[in-house]
Amino acid sequence: MASQQRRIVGLDGLRGVAALFVVLNHIFLRAWPGFPVDHAPFWAAYFIYGRFAVVIFIALSGFSLALAPARAGWRFDSITTFARRRAWRILPAYWAALGFSLLMTWFVLAQPGLRRPDGQSVVVYGLLVQNAVPAAIPNRAFWSIAVEAQLYVVLPLLLLIVRRTSAMAMAAIVSTIVIGIGVVGLRVTSVDDALMRFTPDLAVLFVVGVVAAGIVSTSDPRVRRPWHWFAAAAAAPVIAFIGVRGTTWTNENLFWIDLAWAPAIGCLLVALATSRPRGLVHVLDSRPLRSLGSFSYSLYLTHAPIVIAVSYGLVLGRIKAGTSTFLVLTAILVPLTVGFARLFAAVFELPFQRHRGWAPLWHAAVHHVRRSAGSWPEVDHVGAEQNSGAAGLAGPVRSAS
Repeated sequence: MASQQRRIVGLDGLRGVAALFVVLNHIFLRAWPGFPVDHAPFWAAYFIYGRFAVVIFIALSGFSLALAPARAGWRFDSITTFARRRAWRILPAYWAALGFSLLMTWFVLAQPGLRRPDGQSVVVYGLLVQNAVPAAIPNRAFWSIAVEAQLYVVLPLLLLIVRRTSAMAMAAIVSTIVIGIGVVGLRVTSVDDALMRFTPDLAVLFVVGVVAAGIVSTSDPRVRRPWHWFAAAAAAPVIAFIGVRGTTWTNENLFWIDLAWAPAIGCLLVALATSRPRGLVHVLDSRPLRSLGSFSYSLYLTHAPIVIAVSYGLVLGRIKAGTSTFLVLTAILVPLTVGFARLFAAVFELPFQRHRGWAPLWHAAVHHVRRSAGSWPEVDHVGAEQNSGAAGLAGPVRSAS
């Protein structure tokens, strides 16, 4: 049980790092516009690759969701229960963030150059079909929530394939299909237009997470292999290739770069799950990152409208573009988005994670109100309770908005 807890905490730290990177990426894009071209100095250049956080989040999702089935013969106790728990975990915070994003766009500030969201946007984004049905965008980070929801739907099928074959065979099947789509899409525009908006490359990252869960859920001696060195060896050629090809080419070919990252990320997940390398696990287990990771899903959901409002409403045009803008926006937006996300999680994420059902949630809310009313004079106690942390799973993110 101790190792299980260490593994979960380490992954929360990784989520926290990835979520903070997303915020910095969106600040970067305001300070140095022109994506996919990079105009930033060398010290900030890698902040343009916000998409790299996508592969982390998607692989983490596949890993986390597959751990229990992997230990139970690659089966869910109940697909209905799985679906209900996923909806209960993801949708309340998502719908609340959708409402927040719409209010920010309608009444505070919309991103210049984009069409304002309308009633169709509410329906399309509310039903999580934004990658299938075009609509004005209330929050540009929401595209990947639809992708993740669709991966949840196909997960039982993936597990069925694993039971009939093996985890590696399932990964090979999915990878072959996705690579085929990519190759055909290069030559047939209609295929590219029809299928690439679903971001099929992320399915491979999700599958890699499933495979990693299978590895760490067995007593096979291969678990003790130096997976952190395997991760470094798999990542090195990708990093070198990006350095050779340059930023513009990389950002215009993220489909293939995502696939190239898959082996390294799979090995990294296995390494972290087995507490290696110890130095990295120790950092990810630190209190700040553990806390940040606990509400990283809320941070992902809510940060974009705040970045837009502060950037275009207060900073851009008033400060010299580039480094000065980046530093000022970072100083304002990092504490603002993190603080808001923590409060948001305490209301719209943590309660739904702790109480799995309307009846338990209602009883807990009534109990909380009564206890708060009874201890109203104890200001410090109430404040501490309201500021308690919230565990959570971050959503995928995108590189540009």
